[in-house]
Amino acid sequence: MTATTDIPTRVQRIHAAFQRAQQEGRAALIPYMTAGYPDQDRFPAIAQELLKRADLLEIGLPYSDPLGDGPVIQKAGEQAIAAGTSTRRTLQFVKELRPTTDVPLLVMTYINPVYAVGPEEFMRLASEAGVDGLILPDLPPDQDDEIRELATRHGLGLTFLIAPTSTPARVQIVTEACTAFVYAVSVTGVTGARDGGALNEVPALVALARQHTRLPVAVGFGVKDAATARKVAVDADADGVVVGSAFIAAVQHGQDLGALADDIRSGCRKDR
Repeated sequence: MTATTDIPTRVQRIHAAFQRAQQEGRAALIPYMTAGYPDQDRFPAIAQELLKRADLLEIGLPYSDPLGDGPVIQKAGEQAIAAGTSTRRTLQFVKELRPTTDVPLLVMTYINPVYAVGPEEFMRLASEAGVDGLILPDLPPDQDDEIRELATRHGLGLTFLIAPTSTPARVQIVTEACTAFVYAVSVTGVTGARDGGALNEVPALVALARQHTRLPVAVGFGVKDAATARKVAVDADADGVVVGSAFIAAVQHGQDLGALADDIRSGCRKDR
């Protein structure tokens, strides 16, 4: 496979997933799970369980200094790293999952692991593994043209983050740099389940993003159940709902992952 063979296909697969959810009258469900959590043997089955309900799946590349992650995801990353999950092993997980599903597979990574491997090599490995898109929470998109150019050359969609504190000018810069979807976070801070009130500023943020892009806008940070998913899908009219800490906590406590996903998915419906 050459780096340019399926450039449109991967980004189109991401956009098509949002379109299907929209046609079904709901926001897309985007579960997050840390690669290699709780260990390398059990992660594939957990990913498959989520893929049964997911419109897109976000796989977190475990990193030793995840400044944007709350305690639940931080501990999951530490456990995954201790179990031997590296950058290359994360991409190998994607490579093993890719033949089993048509669901878009996204890798969330801080920028340091990309630099550690080398941007060109990282993008090549991600492309060959079957990654559809990258979520880069700590990269200001206007400060590294090389990353954006390499990702595009290798057919990878790009997603950057906006927050309630983002200025209108900043929202415009970030949204225009995205090629997969726009990720709006409910608060400035770290991930994790919160009181539903943390989502109150999301409708204005989603509306602001839509002034500058036609891409889907997904919301994360603070969604943990059907009620909080409904705040995102209905009150904010978001195109996607990202859920991470709640799923990791469910795995940690031995809870039914499928039941939780079904509950949150029910909250993604647009009808009140």
